[in-house]
Amino acid sequence: MGSMRVAQVSKANGPLEIVERPIPEPGPQTVRIKVQACGVCHSDSITVQGAVPGIQYPRVPGHEIAGVIDAIGPNVTGWFVGQKVGVGWNGGYCGQCNSCRQGDLFACETHQATGVTYDGGYAEYVIAPISAVARVPDELSPIDAAPLMCAGITTFNALRHSGATGGDVVAILGLGGLGHLGVQYASKMGFRTVSIARGEDKGPLARQLGADIYIDSTTQDPAAELQKLGGAKAILATVTVSEAMTAVQGGLAINGTLVLIGATLSMEISPLFLLMGRRSVKGWYSGIASDTQDTLAFSSRSGVQSMNEVYPLEKAAEAYERMMSGKARFRVVLTMEK
Repeated sequence: MGSMRVAQVSKANGPLEIVERPIPEPGPQTVRIKVQACGVCHSDSITVQGAVPGIQYPRVPGHEIAGVIDAIGPNVTGWFVGQKVGVGWNGGYCGQCNSCRQGDLFACETHQATGVTYDGGYAEYVIAPISAVARVPDELSPIDAAPLMCAGITTFNALRHSGATGGDVVAILGLGGLGHLGVQYASKMGFRTVSIARGEDKGPLARQLGADIYIDSTTQDPAAELQKLGGAKAILATVTVSEAMTAVQGGLAINGTLVLIGATLSMEISPLFLLMGRRSVKGWYSGIASDTQDTLAFSSRSGVQSMNEVYPLEKAAEAYERMMSGKARFRVVLTMEK
């Protein structure tokens, strides 16, 4: 059918290189998506660095994909060419393993991850299992939709499963790529939203995004400040610094939950504090395609929007380094337009 441009990694810790590949054909239960935009996420480092065993190279990273269906494989119904769709971190599920049969589709034993177990969205076209594909509202542009495929669904889905209800105090730890979305979602969900970050200079942005209260963790004790509010029903930890996670635990209300979506290898937990207040700590996986559709619909209706830096596909290596530096404000997105 012709060729396409992709940004691929040929080996673990190798560079991102722009190469030409044949445009692939969709197989059974898959569709081909003409990619219009793809977010650049920290989890892409798993592929670039070879952080998990078994990755087959060369591999195209990218799991925040927004585009349109370009071709449909055999045994696919209910989807059509030209339909606006997206694909996130969850790369689909088999529907037959024990986890799937118990309804835990995210934990499918096939462990499909877009851009890790199969080629992702740093490309002009991608093949995706239909179970991984989400419908995108017409109102969302590809650049707006792409970061919501991972950063958006992760924060939105964690908050709606946190146990908090409208009017509860909910704190968002961190104001970066995940946190700036978390503050918006918490505010739009009707929570009394508290933003916790480092530096007084971040306060105006936090309030602009919807925070009712801003806590500067460099000059204030976050746990003590949260307790002045009666404690937080939920604290969403979007950072990857274990010390920061440890420092906010004391701010949980009775029956409060610390929800972790920022990955870190270890952290300190006070069992006594949890026991005495029936508090809990849990992690939250991003979600599956139906969760993505909920995220996109809520975002479109409520006006939640990612703040993005946009790069053309040819500058994928530069975009990746910008994201990894932590200096991006706040998500990085590749566009396929030449």
